[in-house]
Parts: sequence; structure tokens; C-alpha cells
Amino acid sequence: MLRTTIRVCVALVLGAISAAQAAAQSAQPAPQPGETYRERINKGTVGIISGGINGTYIRIAADLANVLDSDDLRILAIMGKGSLQNIDDILYLRGIDIGIVQSDVFAFVKRQGRHPNIDRRIRYITKLYNEELHLLAGRSIARIEDLAGRKVNIGVRGSGTFITATLVFETLGIAIIPTSFDQALAVEKVKSGEIAATVYVSGKPTALFKDIAAGTPLHFLEVPLTPKILDTYLPSRLTAEDYPNLIPAGTAVRTLAVGAVMAVYNWPQDHPRHAKVARFIEAFFSRFGEFQKPPRHPKWREVSLSATVPGWTRFAPAEAWLRNNAMFGDGAMRQAFEEFLATQAPDVASRLQSEEDRRMLFDLFLMWQARQAQALQ
Repeated sequence: MLRTTIRVCVALVLGAISAAQAAAQSAQPAPQPGETYRERINKGTVGIISGGINGTYIRIAADLANVLDSDDLRILAIMGKGSLQNIDDILYLRGIDIGIVQSDVFAFVKRQGRHPNIDRRIRYITKLYNEELHLLAGRSIARIEDLAGRKVNIGVRGSGTFITATLVFETLGIAIIPTSFDQALAVEKVKSGEIAATVYVSGKPTALFKDIAAGTPLHFLEVPLTPKILDTYLPSRLTAEDYPNLIPAGTAVRTLAVGAVMAVYNWPQDHPRHAKVARFIEAFFSRFGEFQKPPRHPKWREVSLSATVPGWTRFAPAEAWLRNNAMFGDGAMRQAFEEFLATQAPDVASRLQSEEDRRMLFDLFLMWQARQAQALQ
């Protein structure tokens, strides 16, 4: 019965979809009276501060630019210097609207008293995905406890890796001698024996370690998942599928994961920057399905837009979008809808060119079904 209902709905509303697509293609963002080209282009540009060239953040920001760039929305993907600096940049650097940071940096900033009233000044748009802690060591180091009194690279000061590594070693009671080399140089120093290990927090698989040649005398160390560690972090694993040159087939290395968060300044509702970020959120959330398909980064497939981040407050426009679109993507009704669309002729799928089109069709279907139910009463 449900499939029959959806079949009728598709026939009724595909015309509406075609009309909406035609209108969208013909619509061009008209300049406001007295608005200069400089003002117009800046009004539609969103700066996203991300991470270093070897990390996942910059690839996520690049995906945002590749998918969302249009006549009235442009994404500037900017390399950053780590989570702590990204928080500073969101607060104070001109042209930065959004930043990608680790979820534990918020507690770190508050504990340090680095920024007054940080709870009211920073919000989040969505939790992105989990990033894994990679602890790479030479073969002479068998366990994490063997790093006591040894040189361990924990990344550039203020980076997400620096924050997480500092908290983890302090929690485990392992006193290391920290170094702060960039990650590529740190790997070379581990190879030469100049330092014992290097820590890198990044979404697996990261190219920095995936590109290490087979037979190189390096391996990943396990991180003990103690109750205190699990108070802050999630359990995770590095597998042979992630790093076939470093992990034997059929085995895995226990480690921890920390969430990546899309953070934003809490602009007042009447501020132009508030409106600009709200437009970005509408475009991003409406087309989210496009990020979960190749060739986008595989980490997108771990993202749930509705996931919450403990200790953080969601930015009001993002909260409103999720509340208004709560039915889309949830429940047996949506699952049946998707299964049905998969069985339709290619011309149906070709006319649903984006996730926004699918959402529009689904919303119209729900409205039609409600009218049908009322007629039967």
C-alpha cells in the first residue's frame, strides 16, 4: 500500500520538481539598490579555516567549496594552524566565518580561561566525524609506557594534536619529553631514531601514514582505553585496511577518537554575518547527500547532521533547519521512499538532480499523503 501511495505521489509532483528546477536555473542573484560588486561578492563569500595540508580538515573544506560554490555562494577553504588557533581566528580574524576544530579544544580553552565568556561567543553548526589518534613509533618501542622520559612529537603548539596528546599523556601519567615538529618532519625523525614517536590526530586513513613504504621499521602503538580516557574520548581502531603497509592483515590497533566540529561565531540575529552563515547552512544541509558520494572524502559517510556535541550549543539557524526538516531522512517512511525511487525508470532519477530535489519531493509526498488521509476520514 505504501509503495502504491508513493507511486501516485511521484506522478503528481515530478512536474512541480521540474518547474522548481527551471525557476532555480533562471534565477540570478540580483544586486540590491546601490550595492557595489565589491559588496555583493563579499556578501556571498564564506571563509572556512581548516587545517594543515596533510590533514583531513583541509580536504573537508575543499569538498565544501567544490560542492557548494555557486553564483551567490563562494567557499574559501583556508589552511589553518590547529584547533586552538582556529578558535582565535573565528573570534578575531577578519574574513573567517567558520572553523573546523576538535571537540576537546572547547573544554581546553575554557579551562585555560583563554577567552572570556567563550560559552556565549562560540557555537557549532554540526559535528562532522571522529578523528583518530595515531601514535607512530620505532620498532624498539613496544608499548606506550616505554615512551616515559623519551622525546615524543605532539605537534605544533596549539594544534588539535597538541591539545589531545597533552591531555592523554597527562591522564595516563606518562611523562614524556615533548617536541613540536611539523608532522612530515616528525616521521623522518622517528625513522632516524632522533625521537621515539610522533602523535597525529587526523581522520583515518591519512596520507601522511598511508604513504609510508612497506618494510619501514615503524608501527602504531596501542592507547590504553582507561575509564578516565573514555570520560573524554571514544574508542576506535586502526586496521590493516586503513594502513596496509604498517598493520599486518587481519589485525588492528586500539586507539581513541575525538570529534571534529564545525564551529562558528555566535553572531547576533540582525548582523549581516549571521545571515551569511545562515545561507551557508541552508545550502550545506540541503545538499548534504552529495557529500556522502564519491569522490568526496570517505569521512563524510560518518557524519550525522543531527548529532550533538556535549558541552557545546548549536548555532540557532542550524538548530532551526534541523527542527524544520526533522522528518526528512528519518523513519520507515523515508526508507520506503528511497527504496521505491531506486526502482524507478532512469528519467525519474535524472530529474532529481540534488538532495534538495529529493527533499522537496518527499515533503510534497507527505503533504499529499496527509490530504489523502483526511479525505478518507
